[in-house]
Amino acid sequence: MKRYILTGTPGAGKTTILRELAEQGFEVVEEAATAVIAHEQARGVPEPWTRAAFIDDIVDLQRQRQVRSSARGSGSVQIYDRSPVCTHALSVYLGRPVTDALAAEIERITRERVYERRVFFVRNTAFCEPTAARRISFGESLVFERIHEESYRRFGYELVEVPAAPVAVRAASIADAIAGATAPAPADTAPAPEP
Repeated sequence: MKRYILTGTPGAGKTTILRELAEQGFEVVEEAATAVIAHEQARGVPEPWTRAAFIDDIVDLQRQRQVRSSARGSGSVQIYDRSPVCTHALSVYLGRPVTDALAAEIERITRERVYERRVFFVRNTAFCEPTAARRISFGESLVFERIHEESYRRFGYELVEVPAAPVAVRAASIADAIAGATAPAPADTAPAPEP
């Protein structure tokens, strides 16, 4: 199974692109950090990212989702909204040390080659709309974008640019790139040499 990562600037439209890809029939896995934040806020914790266990909670949910999605996966391709490398970027952005759990998970996904090395990097759309889970300015989102790039390159991933464009165009460019990567190699049609 090929597992692709969709990452990039907060507020750039990753979730909307992911929904479009799901409508096209791709199997998708939603972002873990947003789910952790929503769960904690529902429990009355207004800023879960200030908790000591925040990073490890994300790592744990990412691993659970990856393992479960792989076990039940019916197709040959899955697209993930962020990965443990994004959690590394988040840890750096928050000024936190990389936890043992995060380091171990990055080592695991690297050793097991869990994700494709080509990562779809969704570029900013010149604004960042704050939400309950995303409370940063556009300027801060650009800093976060740069840290994401640095983290992915540090761990040996190749970034495939998804520039600002309408959602359908962005989703189509990702679908086309995946189709090109998963298509069988053309058969060699050269004539056989004479005996």
